[in-house]
Order: sequence, then C-alpha cells, then structure tokens
Amino acid sequence: MSTIVAISTAVGNSGIGIIRMSGENSFEIIKKIFKTKANMIDIKPNTINYGHIVSGSEIIDEVLVSFFKAPKSFTTENMCEINSHGGILVMNKILELCLQNGAELAEPGEFTKRAFLNGRIDLVQAEAIVDIINAKTEKEAKASIKQLDGILSAKLAKIRTQIMNILVDIEASIDYPEYDVEEVTNNKVLETIRDVEKELLNLEKTFDNGKMIKEGLKVAIIGKPNAGKSSLLNAILREDRAIVTEYEGTTRDTIEEFIQIDGIPIKIVDTAGIRETDNEVEKIGITKSREAAKNADLVIVILDSSKKLSSEDEEILSFVKNKKGIILLNKMDLKEEIDEEKIKEIVKEKTILKISALNKEGIEEIFNTISNMYKFNEIEIDDSLTITNNRHKKAIINMLESIKKVKDSIQKQMPIDIVTISITDILSEIGNITGEGVSEDIINEIFKKFCLGK
Repeated sequence: MSTIVAISTAVGNSGIGIIRMSGENSFEIIKKIFKTKANMIDIKPNTINYGHIVSGSEIIDEVLVSFFKAPKSFTTENMCEINSHGGILVMNKILELCLQNGAELAEPGEFTKRAFLNGRIDLVQAEAIVDIINAKTEKEAKASIKQLDGILSAKLAKIRTQIMNILVDIEASIDYPEYDVEEVTNNKVLETIRDVEKELLNLEKTFDNGKMIKEGLKVAIIGKPNAGKSSLLNAILREDRAIVTEYEGTTRDTIEEFIQIDGIPIKIVDTAGIRETDNEVEKIGITKSREAAKNADLVIVILDSSKKLSSEDEEILSFVKNKKGIILLNKMDLKEEIDEEKIKEIVKEKTILKISALNKEGIEEIFNTISNMYKFNEIEIDDSLTITNNRHKKAIINMLESIKKVKDSIQKQMPIDIVTISITDILSEIGNITGEGVSEDIINEIFKKFCLGK
C-alpha cells in the first residue's frame, strides 16, 4: 500500500495540530523533513523526538514526532504523527512537504480502513470509532466505546462458534449416513439454534434504546405567531438563539438546535407561526412548520394563555391528535383568558403545562415530562451491550428469520442438507456485521462517513 498522510485535527487555530502519516515509507519521508538538534532521529517504537520540520534550510515549525513501528500501530503499518502548532498555515505547509516527498493524501477514514483491512479491528469496531467521534451525548459515547472494546464482536464470535459446531455435526451425519444419526443431529441443531435465537432476540430488543441513544428525539415547537415559540427555544437553550419581537411573523424559517435530556439527544425545531397570511415568504415558512410537526417524534403546541382560544389554535391542537404531544399554556405571568377545559376536550389525555417562557418558568417541568414520557431513566448502558447501528439490526433480523426457517425445515422433516442452507445464511449475516463477508461497496460507504485524518 502507498504511504498516506493527512491532518488529523480539526481545521482552525489551536494550541496543537497533528499530521498523521502511515505506510512503508513513512520513516524515510519524515527523515527528509525532520531535523533534531543532534541531527539524529531515534526511530524506536512508541517514542517521541523533539526537533523542527524544515524545508531546505528554512525552519517551518518546532514539533514533536512520535513513531510507531509495524505491526504495533493503529494501522499495523509504520506510522508517525507530527505534533505541530495548530495554525492552519503551518499544518498545511507540513502536509505539503510530506506530499512533496512521496506521501499521498489520505481519503476520509483511510487510516481506520487500513486498520480494518489489515485485521487489527473488525467492521463493528471501525463503525464504533466514527460513532465516538460524532457522539452528541455521554450515553452515546459509552455505547460506542463498548463496541470499540469488542463486546459485540465477542458475542458474535461465540454465536459463530455455535453455528460452526452445528455445521460440523451436520457434515458428519451426511458423510456417515449408515449410522442413522439424523434425528440426533436435528435435536442438537434445535437445541443450539434456540440458544442462538435467545441471544439474538436479546440483542434486537436493545435497538429501541440504542436508536434513542444515537438518534434521540426530534421535537417540533408549533403555535400561532407571538405565542412564545422563539422565547421558549431561547429559554430551553439558555441563550438568545431566536429573534423575539412584538411583531407577528418574525420567524420565517425553521431553527434547529440540539440539547440533551438525561443523556438523550433532542433536536428542537422552532417553527414559523401558523396562521392565514397573504405574505408569500411567510406562507413558505408556515408550510415548513406543518412539515416539521408531521415529521417530529414529539410536538409541543404552545398557546398564549392570556388570549381566548381561537379557531387557529384549535387547528394547531389538531396536529397532536394522533401524535405524542405536550400542550404549553404560555404567559402564566399574565391574566389567564384561555379555556383550559376546551383544550382538554380537544387533546384528550395529552399533558398540559403552564409556563412563562419569558421568565423561564416551567422549563424543567417540560424536560421532566419528556423524560418520563419516553422513560429516559430506564435507558442504561453501563452493564449491557446496546445495538445502535441500523445495519447491525437488519443483519440480526435476517439471522432470526433464518433461524425460523431452520426450525420450520426440521419440523417438516426436510433433508438435513436443506436445513444447512439457512444455517449457513446465519454465518453470512455475522460476516456482514463484522466485515468478513461484506461487499467492497458497503465498506466504502461506511468509511465515507469518516473525517480526513481518521
């Protein structure tokens, strides 16, 4: 493989920047551009050398260079990491020198891809790395770290061994039919396959929590103009994110921000006020508001409690009839004019809270209500494995379907070699998860999600 190089730290000014290089010629390239005071580079595994990156006689930067000799490196290849100052200008200059001396610019995720292709990690662990990088909450990071540690891989390896043992027994029954052991083999297959099914069902059950940990909830705030939507967003975020004025129709587009409640990521979508209007720009915003409410997991309807309930309010309340929703009666600091009983008739069992977005009163109660509604406190990942990846879930569902076919085939007393087909499909799906049998297109698609330098 070629020697690759990339900037591994984020673009921008910082105290330290890292330029990472991996491949057979890494050490030869670094020798051309790195000079120590004694002019002798001590390339020993897991050591750091102090010196300067130079271009001819010109000093580019004062740096520390760490060395990792194959196979004991992240990629299992010779690697070095140049710790420079974090200015984008100096990092780009060092990157350019590496390229000029024989390295090639790495593709997104190519360092991790090489670690996978060279057998240091499997595909589950590779995907866990990008999940750690993109984690929005501590719970998501913990779930990803468990997978990086190989917990899922170990469980799948155990299932693979069980399946392989089944295939060995079946092969023996096919090779020695004179011993008439097919019934015994079928019983052993059923016993093992039920154990495997139990393990897979337990994994599948974790996905709902895993999806919640990784993707969280999309929450849309809807209401009439000046009901307090933008004030509510600002109160939730504890910053002036949305413009708040006394004029109706200030918000013309959706505003999206992330928060977390009890370790679960929540995307809050502030929307344009819903009302009848002749303004074409505002109409576009209102269409987006309706779309946001339609696509949200949870809809928060905010009403101005200092005004009587209008037909527009009633139309907005209808948005939550068939969805999870919370009704907020805003402006509790003012005299209440709204008909709360009428609201209860419309929304039935939906939770109704009284708040003052302006004074930031009742915000914690909103958080608690959302947490209780989705049982966030029951989502724990400290002592258990949680499936967070849609690709993994699909493979697990496919394995469970194959197990069903195995049991049906045995029940119908079909030939044992026919049963083998579905058992082999289980092995294929395990390979799809861990990477042994996955196609190059899927591998490339996975590593496209990575950033440069990782």
